[in-house]
Amino acid sequence: MAPVSSISSATQQGLQQIMVQQAKRNADQTEQTAQSLRAQADDAQRAAEKAQQSARSLTVQSDQAQQQADQARQGLAALSSAQQGIPRLSNTINQLLDRKLASASTTQSTISPVTNSQGQVTGTIINTKA
Repeated sequence: MAPVSSISSATQQGLQQIMVQQAKRNADQTEQTAQSLRAQADDAQRAAEKAQQSARSLTVQSDQAQQQADQARQGLAALSSAQQGIPRLSNTINQLLDRKLASASTTQSTISPVTNSQGQVTGTIINTKA
């Protein structure tokens, strides 16, 4: 039979080898987990950068759409203002025409025939071709 001390030493060495192998497996597993987490973090970083780029693009598009909306509102305000001015302009034109017509009819009715020194009425059109 082998002495107890040699069995104990062999057992200790065996246990140490098992512990070293277990520690190595644990380290390998932890390293794999770390690599997997690193890959996930890289993927998440890429996705975040893509989302940020998309957000910048949407912001630019939003700004352009806002500018177009502002221009459309300005055009609408100008059109509305022009439409409000049309009745006033029409009224002004009608008033001027009414005054012109009234002035013309007054002028025609107040013009009395002029007679020349021989007593003939002048300013009348005579058809000489007849």
